[in-house]
Amino acid sequence: MHITRLKQFYTRSIAIILFFLLWDFSARFGLVDQFILPTVTQVIEAFGRVIGNGTLWGHFSLSMRRTGSGFLVAVVVAIPLGIVMGWFAKAEEYLDPLLQLFRNTSILAMFPVFILAFGLGELSKSAIVFWGCLWAPLINTIAGVKGVDPILIKSARSMGISVLGLFAKVILPACLPEILTGIRLAAGTGVIILVAAEMLGASRGLGYWIFYAQQRYATAEMYAGIVTISLIGVAINFILAKLEKHIVAWKRQMQ
Repeated sequence: MHITRLKQFYTRSIAIILFFLLWDFSARFGLVDQFILPTVTQVIEAFGRVIGNGTLWGHFSLSMRRTGSGFLVAVVVAIPLGIVMGWFAKAEEYLDPLLQLFRNTSILAMFPVFILAFGLGELSKSAIVFWGCLWAPLINTIAGVKGVDPILIKSARSMGISVLGLFAKVILPACLPEILTGIRLAAGTGVIILVAAEMLGASRGLGYWIFYAQQRYATAEMYAGIVTISLIGVAINFILAKLEKHIVAWKRQMQ
């Protein structure tokens, strides 16, 4: 069992290890100017400094609050709306053109609109995260509801199930894997959008920290911020993947 896990870890890690080795080799032996690409050691040292002086935690906690608030509101809005659009054909017929128009509008192009509407405070940043996180769970919920096996619905109705019971015991469980996939996609998107928004209009946060480090030519610190965001994205995806695996364990047992 342990040998199998070690093999899996090696298989999943080897590309990352080689990437960082190539990075360090290129910077250390002058293939790339260290001003543009510092060594991995320099980035680790910068990472240690910002952890030690508390800089990282301040920016991290604020960015996570902004991301979390926008993401949660997006999920709360997307799932019920997706169920309605997936179940009622007329609702999808009327709303889908508007959905496609909004969904294909550049997210960052909307940021000036949110600044005009909500100012430069916290609300505008949470609002742009909400906007960016809305679409993946919404589209996946619609697809999940429309993809429920009609036989399950007919069987439930033949047993006299109520409308509320149909949604609670048949529709939602059947489309839950698609909904959870949409939530995972939205969570990763939310962090990326917020970082870009913080570069444009913020005085604190991970995006601001990276942009400010670049302005000061503190490239090692800048890369430490970039790596931090990558680690956050990986951690969020890992947690949500584990949660999804636990919630939909029944689906694997049926296969």
